[in-house]
Amino acid sequence: MNGKYDAFFANTPATPLVENPLDRLGWSSFFAQQTDADALLATPPVRVTSVHRSGLQVQGADINAILPPRKDATVGDWFLYEAENVPESHLLERKSLIKRRSPGKDRFEQLIAANIDTAFIVTSCNADFNIARLERYVALAFDADVTPVILLTKPDLCDDTQPYKTEAQSISDFVAVEVINATSDSVAKQLATWCKMGQTVAFLGSSGVGKSTLANALAGNENIETGAIREIDSKGRHTTTRRELHFVGTGCAVLDTPGMRELQLTDAAAGVSDLFADLQTLENQCKFRDCAHDSEPNCAIKAALKRGEIDQARVTRWRRLVAEDTFNTLSLSERKHKEKDLSKIIKSLDLKNRNERPK
Repeated sequence: MNGKYDAFFANTPATPLVENPLDRLGWSSFFAQQTDADALLATPPVRVTSVHRSGLQVQGADINAILPPRKDATVGDWFLYEAENVPESHLLERKSLIKRRSPGKDRFEQLIAANIDTAFIVTSCNADFNIARLERYVALAFDADVTPVILLTKPDLCDDTQPYKTEAQSISDFVAVEVINATSDSVAKQLATWCKMGQTVAFLGSSGVGKSTLANALAGNENIETGAIREIDSKGRHTTTRRELHFVGTGCAVLDTPGMRELQLTDAAAGVSDLFADLQTLENQCKFRDCAHDSEPNCAIKAALKRGEIDQARVTRWRRLVAEDTFNTLSLSERKHKEKDLSKIIKSLDLKNRNERPK
């Protein structure tokens, strides 16, 4: 049997002196358990490193090829490569999947990345910082079973980074927050906990916040194009135009992504529930199962608000995400009937939040 794969099967002696070339691509026992030794020889594993209109760029231990385009695959996916009949290459089950509702009016599900271990959610210490957007990314990561880490970049743009860090830490006790200078020499050391051999990390966030600069810092080169933000509004332009995996010296796979101006959740109820677990627990204590937390009696959410135990703005963001996710998860036919209802819900929540702000 070929020494590349024997380490993943208990009945075959391992060859520790020979590094498995698939380790650097992120191959693990999770994927090996979906096949067997004979199948691996006949159909070796390859990973999607980038997606183009013309097809899927894949890489294996000694394979560099193009698979035909397909809507059910994305960067980070693993295939068993059928050299004699490439279109029949088998897509393996994923251990994680990051997705969103596509921008615009089409309302289809867009796959962002598969088999990611850690999502670095990047925002800068300036006008780009937005707590509601960070919550969306964290909910997305929670739902995908990906570890979220918030990175606060461009610390030189503000006098004090602590208020940004404190607000970011308030999102969840389970999310690490790091203040990081993307141009410093300490990036690789600061992110080393999450960037070990065989791990796959993704940089997510708006344009111009330093995602590509961070990816370059991990890679130890300047191969990924970077761009600056506009000082007038702290917004950046898209320098990364496609999602692409890069393999760096530590053995980690790094995914750089284009900035996402719109991030709408779909089929992410579990992630939203995990992010707002305290509010979910309170909601379960409401007298009515379908409590709208407005005028209903014995509402645990309203009672907690009155006691000052929870924040109205956070409750509003939670309800908005729940309503959005529910709407986007509906079938296309149902959405047409619900579109006006969602608009009304969001407008009423915004109005209520403005009316209940401290004078």
